[in-house]
Amino acid sequence: MERGSRGTRRWLGAGVGLLAAIAVTGSVVAAVQTGSQHGHSQHGHRPASHDAAGPGGPAQDRLGPVLLVPGYGGGTGSLDSLASRIRASGRQARVLHLPGSGTGSLVADAALLNAAVNRALTKGAPSVDVIGYSAGGVVALIWARRDDGAAKARRVITLGAPFHGTQLAAAAAALLPGECPAACRQLVPGSALLSSLAVARATGLPRWLSLWTTNDEVVMPPTSARLPGAIDEPVQAVCPALTVSHSQLPASPTVVAMVLAALGRTPLARPAAVDCR
Repeated sequence: MERGSRGTRRWLGAGVGLLAAIAVTGSVVAAVQTGSQHGHSQHGHRPASHDAAGPGGPAQDRLGPVLLVPGYGGGTGSLDSLASRIRASGRQARVLHLPGSGTGSLVADAALLNAAVNRALTKGAPSVDVIGYSAGGVVALIWARRDDGAAKARRVITLGAPFHGTQLAAAAAALLPGECPAACRQLVPGSALLSSLAVARATGLPRWLSLWTTNDEVVMPPTSARLPGAIDEPVQAVCPALTVSHSQLPASPTVVAMVLAALGRTPLARPAAVDCR
């Protein structure tokens, strides 16, 4: 959900009024509470690291290109900056451009990601790494579940991804349906798409790091970014005093440092101490 995209501005602007109305929208609140409680129940079982190679998974010491998937609205500004930092570290990096306004079906976005992955592998890449920001993280999960991502991706990193949906989308769909296009409807907690992704199943995924912020004002509740089977970590677990909004995740120096460390050759692990700024 990129800062500055027209679709996101409409969504966030409408959100101020919608949040007041959510209190009387019982079904919306109940759905979100269910997702939040589920996230808490999984937190105690998250792995500290992913050491062993999964069946058929790419070798962890053979680095391929990094593909970055934007969030709702398709804006690429902050991911372009992150991609530049990745290139400066010696890796190839490409930001995908989502079709249309970036608010269409997330399934179509996943097909675009799969095509980019297959092109890279066909050209001889030993693997790919995928970074998904916001709804782009859900796109990465769709791809991983439906296109054998575990056999293609060396590792996946997601930033503030609403795997269990977001209360903001639920409110928009219920109260302002005209402002909630396909991707918005798919991000409603309990949607047909999210239900089909077996989010609670901890198997069958590539090595995965889910980074998120407790200050998230778009993914509501922020714990929607918890993904069983992944290493999931709020930025504040490493830097308790750090304030990072949803839109700041891809550009935050702290988050960028965590991402660059996670893209290395060493086993994917919970982020260690970084410069908290």
